[in-house]
Amino acid sequence: MPVFQSKSQAIELFTDLFSILLKDEEFSSRLRQNNLSVELVHVRPDFSLFVAPDGIEVDSRPAPPVITIKMSCDTAHALWSGKLLLPLALATGKLRVRGSMAKVLEFAPMLQPAFDRYPELAAGAGISG
Repeated sequence: MPVFQSKSQAIELFTDLFSILLKDEEFSSRLRQNNLSVELVHVRPDFSLFVAPDGIEVDSRPAPPVITIKMSCDTAHALWSGKLLLPLALATGKLRVRGSMAKVLEFAPMLQPAFDRYPELAAGAGISG
């Protein structure tokens, strides 16, 4: 059974997660300094989030992303919950990344606050598992 009941539920949760990150001055300034943008392509349900220093776009790509990350919403939930480690997700093909590996390596450590906040956000949205 899928983790998310609807596309809107998944969009709201992941948009909230990245909105919190963008409000963090260190995160947003590092995106600017490194000229980073990322498109998170989710499947089942299908939608994308374009995250750049200036904000988040849902199902819209205002510019080509520096990094593209593709995964199912269930994989995203497991990843952000800490139940699936990033190296394992990459090794098993549950998560696919396109873009400069140097930029990916710059971006990955910046996501730690997302891992810290996600369980609380998911619980607040009625997501468990």
